[in-house]
Amino acid sequence: MPILFAGFMGMLVSFLGQLPLGNMSITATQIYVQESLKNAWKYAIGVALIEIIYLRLSLKGVDWIMQHQLFFRILGWLTVALFLFLGIASFVSAKKQKADKKALLLNNKLDRFLLGISMSALNPAQIPFWFIWSTYLLDNKVIQPVSAQYDSFTIGAGCGTIAGLAVYIYGGNWLITKMKTSTKTLNMIMGGIFILSAFIQLYRMFR
Repeated sequence: MPILFAGFMGMLVSFLGQLPLGNMSITATQIYVQESLKNAWKYAIGVALIEIIYLRLSLKGVDWIMQHQLFFRILGWLTVALFLFLGIASFVSAKKQKADKKALLLNNKLDRFLLGISMSALNPAQIPFWFIWSTYLLDNKVIQPVSAQYDSFTIGAGCGTIAGLAVYIYGGNWLITKMKTSTKTLNMIMGGIFILSAFIQLYRMFR
């Protein structure tokens, strides 16, 4: 059925988009390693919720995005500043760290569902990602511009995001346990990923 196929395509695109190593995926790993599986899943659901909203904005069309271009540019610059701060702070924290303790990003009482929402919201790169993919799929008649298929595509994308993060939740925990990686090393890796993400976002802003 076309509706089920639209959902499958949404799940496939979102799942593959989550597989490259990034700050949101490694955070899912850290939450499981340093806290609990329950918190990791709460975080993943929060991330997926915002991705669904961003996808809906993309499907709504380029006109809405163009009308709110200033908002996304401001959000983009805030993202660069935040990622740089978190990256540098993670390195400083890891350097001073004498015993295993939580990563800087997790050293707070914020509910992990809200943490997932916050991190996903501060990732405006999802807008062009989904706009490009949805336009491509619509142009090639893979999905049709009807409400039922849009709903199915969006739900599938949310499931794909959660599935992609699950790879990092379970696979990352297994790898860290297998390699006996210390929390200090994991914090340094996280710092490097944040700084790399900041420069990638900066490149996108100038481009």
